[in-house]
Amino acid sequence: MKKLVFVLVAFMLLSTDGFASKRVKWKLAMTWPSTLTPLASPPFKVAQMVKEMSGGKFIIKIEGKEKHKAPLGILDMVKGGQYQMGHSGSYYWKGKDINTIWFTTVPFGMTTKEQYAWFYYGDGMKYMQKVYDRFKVLNFPGGNTGVQMGGWFRKEINSVADLKGLKMRIPGLAGEVMAKLGVNVTNIPAGELYTSLDRGTIDALEWVGPGMDIKMGFHKVAPYYYTGWHEPASEMQFLVNKRAFKKLPAEYKAMLITAMKAASADMYFENFADSVEAWDKMKKEYPNIKVKQFPASVVKAMKKATDEVMEKYASKNKLFKEIYENQKAFMKKARAWSKMEEYGYIKTVESVK
Repeated sequence: MKKLVFVLVAFMLLSTDGFASKRVKWKLAMTWPSTLTPLASPPFKVAQMVKEMSGGKFIIKIEGKEKHKAPLGILDMVKGGQYQMGHSGSYYWKGKDINTIWFTTVPFGMTTKEQYAWFYYGDGMKYMQKVYDRFKVLNFPGGNTGVQMGGWFRKEINSVADLKGLKMRIPGLAGEVMAKLGVNVTNIPAGELYTSLDRGTIDALEWVGPGMDIKMGFHKVAPYYYTGWHEPASEMQFLVNKRAFKKLPAEYKAMLITAMKAASADMYFENFADSVEAWDKMKKEYPNIKVKQFPASVVKAMKKATDEVMEKYASKNKLFKEIYENQKAFMKKARAWSKMEEYGYIKTVESVK
């Protein structure tokens, strides 16, 4: 009996030592330049966390668009195995599968907290993996920008007529909505946005919010800054090659999943903090920026066009309709609490100032 116990202990020690000696080196490709924080922050934080948790044995090398030169090719590169991981936005793949848009954001959709609740405590993650299974990749939330601003415009928008013929960079489903209203829509990588706006290649663009936008310098060439409607909870994504993930030891899988969840939450905090400071700075240092809301008639037209686009896809795509109905049902419940919780609190405290 003692001999058997000794053999079992020895086997366990050898097994543990075998795991401890396991070294894994991965590569991760981002849509963004490496310096474009906070969008580029989550991958670097994940790499640092798994390195520390594994005692330096699980290494992830990060490559930005300046290295791989294919900012909108991340899904294909991860699917093909050139990179074990990617970091991008899910709605960039709507041309491959329209259902990918649900995992970034949709116009007039859920706020960040509502969407995270749907991901983790509703059916969001279930649908996410179902959609991405055809690409042989796993998909995980990768950081949220919160409600994005409606964009920078060279001229003021007073009616739907002012949108007709406008050249604008706006991705995702919102691009289709704006196209229905007469906008000439394009999608341009981050590094080319300022130059395109400055040279008149485009007349308007949406990016993120003051924390990122002021650093890009858009206010120098387009003074009208509109509040948002189209991306109320823009979630980035981590893409993971399924085959590579299956080969990881269980401990490394747990490390990676934990690190991705922590890094995605941290990006939301980082971007919010950046926007707090940038908004304050903007009002003091750039008084010529004209912060505007789209007229009610324009927002009404945007909502009508959004509903038409949604219904068009729902009528043709069974899974789209299923996710659409599921998210609407969750959002109805979540919005009731959102109005009572944070919005109600702000109204209450503002009423006594």
